[in-house]
Amino acid sequence: MIYNLAQGQQVFTSNAFLVTGERTVVVDPGNDFDVVSAIREHVDAVDAVVLTHTHPDHVGNLAAVKEAFGVEAWGFDTSQEGVDHAIADGDTILLGDDEYLALHTPGHKDDHLCLYAADPGVLFAGDLVFANGSFGRTDLEEGHRPTLVESIDSLKGAVSEDLREMHTGHGPSITTNPYHDIDLASKAARMG
Repeated sequence: MIYNLAQGQQVFTSNAFLVTGERTVVVDPGNDFDVVSAIREHVDAVDAVVLTHTHPDHVGNLAAVKEAFGVEAWGFDTSQEGVDHAIADGDTILLGDDEYLALHTPGHKDDHLCLYAADPGVLFAGDLVFANGSFGRTDLEEGHRPTLVESIDSLKGAVSEDLREMHTGHGPSITTNPYHDIDLASKAARMG
């Protein structure tokens, strides 16, 4: 199961996903809310934290989760505070009951990853793409629009058109033809 722990929170936070199963993982612990209590509403233990990227709204709660559950964090760049283990482009990582392919997708931030499981058709898109063709901002440090466009195109080529679920860093998860939203983002990011 995949739960958005930040749903309904009215604070400066990203979505924070709990993926339960063989390896229970928090994908992006979020910021500015009691994520530890939210996790404990579903499970007693967590095996790891996996980060799409290290912007403050995605990792503000990281230390609290690591301390409460005695876990380590995985992300693209171990030089970032709190990242204990590196996930390289093309690595696979177990989230819940499924193997996810890590796709390095910079442009919003240099250490950005998307995580894609082909068998169940699930994508964690971080802040690369969102519902209705929206895409990650590039006006922050490390943001770069041409690189973002390349990353969206790379993601579009890596995932199946039969993608079933796309869980994004902000806003609603997309469960109706999410590939279409990636395609729209690819077009929209080229404009302006």
